[in-house]
Amino acid sequence: MPPMGGGPRGRGRGPMPKIEKGVIGRLLKYVFSKYKARLIVVMVCIVLSSVGGASMSVFMQRTIDEVVVPGLKDGWGAVHHQALVVIGTLACIYLLGVVSSFVYTRIMATVTQGTLKSLRDDMFDKMETLPIKYFDTHAHGEVMSTYTNDADAIRHTIGMALPNFINSGLTITVLIIVMLYYSVWLTLVTLGAIVFMSVIAGYFGKRSGKYMVAQQKSLATEEGFIEEMMNGAKVVKVFTHEEKAKEDFDKLNEQLFSDGDTAMKYGNILGPINNNVGNIFYVIFAVIGGTLYLSHTTNLSLRGFEPITMGIIVTYLGMFRQMSQVVGQITMQITNVALGFAGAGRVFKLIDEESEQDEGYVGLVNVKDGPDGKLIETTEHTNKWAWRHFHKATNSVTYQPLEGDIELENVDFGYTDDKLVLENVSIHAKPGQKIAFVGATGAGKTTITNLINRFYDIPDGKIRFDFININKIKKADLRRSLGMVLQDVNLFTGTVMENIRYGRLDATDEECIEAAKLANADDFITGLPDGYDTMLTNNGASLSQGQRQLLSIARAAVANTPAMILDEATSSIDTRTEALVQEGMDRLMEGRTVFVIAHRLSTVRNSDCIIVLDHGHVIERGTHDELIEKKGTYYQLYTGAFELD
Repeated sequence: MPPMGGGPRGRGRGPMPKIEKGVIGRLLKYVFSKYKARLIVVMVCIVLSSVGGASMSVFMQRTIDEVVVPGLKDGWGAVHHQALVVIGTLACIYLLGVVSSFVYTRIMATVTQGTLKSLRDDMFDKMETLPIKYFDTHAHGEVMSTYTNDADAIRHTIGMALPNFINSGLTITVLIIVMLYYSVWLTLVTLGAIVFMSVIAGYFGKRSGKYMVAQQKSLATEEGFIEEMMNGAKVVKVFTHEEKAKEDFDKLNEQLFSDGDTAMKYGNILGPINNNVGNIFYVIFAVIGGTLYLSHTTNLSLRGFEPITMGIIVTYLGMFRQMSQVVGQITMQITNVALGFAGAGRVFKLIDEESEQDEGYVGLVNVKDGPDGKLIETTEHTNKWAWRHFHKATNSVTYQPLEGDIELENVDFGYTDDKLVLENVSIHAKPGQKIAFVGATGAGKTTITNLINRFYDIPDGKIRFDFININKIKKADLRRSLGMVLQDVNLFTGTVMENIRYGRLDATDEECIEAAKLANADDFITGLPDGYDTMLTNNGASLSQGQRQLLSIARAAVANTPAMILDEATSSIDTRTEALVQEGMDRLMEGRTVFVIAHRLSTVRNSDCIIVLDHGHVIERGTHDELIEKKGTYYQLYTGAFELD
């Protein structure tokens, strides 16, 4: 997707969609594993439908040789009974074919949608287990494409292309057997014509497929650009970027038109070419067959040597016409099948991504005080937590109170192997302390909070929570013990109450309201049209930035965790609202271990310890008064000698 104000990037024309090794078998196995019985019925119905379609030509021969020709010689009364038998049999076979086609198409509709549902379930289940690093290194549009474009290609392949492909293949097989049964010579002529038609159709089909892939890429690019313009509509208006946006869109739309137009030209020309080539060979075949009939040439068939009859000639003409149409259908479906399997490869690639590893064995549980003063694990929500250790050596369990003591010792970390973001960082936050991080953009402030949550693992050093190495703590339990309020608030489609309850799903309405009051959010919530039942959409676009931030604080408050991370929580709101938000955060921070990241130094004055970071190194630490007295980097920042970037 081109950046706003830039033009679309050029793309070369790729080959037919690449199908990774094993994808075809895996997709078919995936479908059969879930719908084995139904697919057996489908295969039987496809066979019956194919045999029924091919049988039409057989009964054409019987009609001519057993009804029409004798009727012309001996009168229609002599063949009346035979005509009824042939026509009745033909009607039954035709009806069987129609019913079979109806049944398998209905079944395949269920199989197709069921398979897509299972694939989407598996993709989403996998996506929820992927590490943050995956989303940091993959474009969101690329991930979304697997749910939409690739899933739609699979739908077309499973529901339409593949059954038609199999049906056409079986029909050709039956027709060849029937042809050999009547005449080997005419079958060889037919096969030669079909091979010639297949080569021509394959040539144009390959090029059509190449441009169909290009069309999909162009469509994805255009959709991404439209999404970008919708999300940035205010920016477009503010900077009067409308004309430039139209110009960029026109370029992308022109590229999509060009790719689609070329794909359609190659695709649409296949039908006329097949029809015309088929008509030419039809005439040639009629001439050859008529010559053999008039010359009384002995015919070689699976039944032996016998004369060629008029019924055989007419039957062959019908079978040739049917086979040429089937070959055209197969050629048209090859590209769709290839696109579907290529899409399946990308879907399976997402499903096969390595999930976030978790070797932790220390869990977080609710506890209460026992009669002897020892902690007892309970299923009740007591607001008292402990780390549950299972000791394999002694087969025993011990409980350590959750207090919020967090320590980083000689931590090194880099997002890539060739560049460290943090180097030899040591920080100790005792229970209830407020630790503030100060430094320029890129100094490593947010990285530290990512490491505490184990969004990334460190190659060297130690991070301990209540003196337990966080590698030993189950990730879900570790993150459950840490609340977060971020600068960029994410609200989900749902009511205000549901968004607050996102912090703890088993929280009652009363607990959510109490959390909102603690965060100073209750006043504005009760002023909304439906109060706590007000529906929020589009990331809470109807709320102000400050109101959204207050909801984020309420969400963290209802989680009631012993440790909190506040990442630039007040950097994008006005001073008046900041005071309201700050008051809510101050209430939230009471009695908790808190890590604060803030550009506004006025918000960190009351911190127990201020850590000054520069390019991944801790260069100063101490209270506000201590750092002011040192007159170092923090003093210069606070007094305005220089500013944070």
